Amino acid sequence: MEAETSEGNNTAPLSAATATATASKRKMIMVAIDESEESFYALNWALDHLLNNPSYIITLINVQLPFSPMVYPAGPVVFAAPTVVEAVRKSQHENATRILSRALLLCKQKMVKAETLILEGDPKDKICQAADELHVDLLVVGSRGLGKIKRAFLGSVSDYCAHHVHCPILIVKPPKEHPKSS
Repeated sequence: MEAETSEGNNTAPLSAATATATASKRKMIMVAIDESEESFYALNWALDHLLNNPSYIITLINVQLPFSPMVYPAGPVVFAAPTVVEAVRKSQHENATRILSRALLLCKQKMVKAETLILEGDPKDKICQAADELHVDLLVVGSRGLGKIKRAFLGSVSDYCAHHVHCPILIVKPPKEHPKSS
C-alpha cells in the first residue's frame, strides 16, 4: 500500500520522512466491520469514547471470504461457470458496500470522517495484515461473546487479532442484554 498526497492534481508517493512526520501528528484507528450487530456496537462505542479528536483518522475495514469456484459434491469435482463466479463476486462487493455504507452513516451522524477498505481473504489474517501495513495506532473489533466450545470450532477473529496484530487492540464486548448473533 502506498501513501499518497492529494494537493492539486499531482499525486506522488510520500517520502518515508514525510510519512513518519504525518503519522506522528495524526492517529489512525481501524475498526473492523462485518454484518454483525456486535461490530456496529464496537463502532458506536469507539465513536462515542475515542473519536472526539479531529486529528484521528478512522478506517473502516470489511473483509469478504474468497469464493471458491470449485464445488465438491459426492462425485467428481465441479467448477462453477465464470458467470456464476462473477455474480458471486459482485454480490460480495455489494454486501461489503452495504455494510460499510451503514457504518459510514454512523460516522457521519457523529461528524467523524472515515475511510473504507474492502479486502478479500480470511478476515483474521487480512485485518492483522492491513493494520500492520497501514501502521494503525489502534485496532477496534467487536466480540460476539462465543463460549469456549464455539470459539474452538468457529474461531474468533478478535482472539486471533489480539494475539497476532502488532498494535494495541480494543475488543468491545456488547452489553449482557444485547442479543448474540450466531
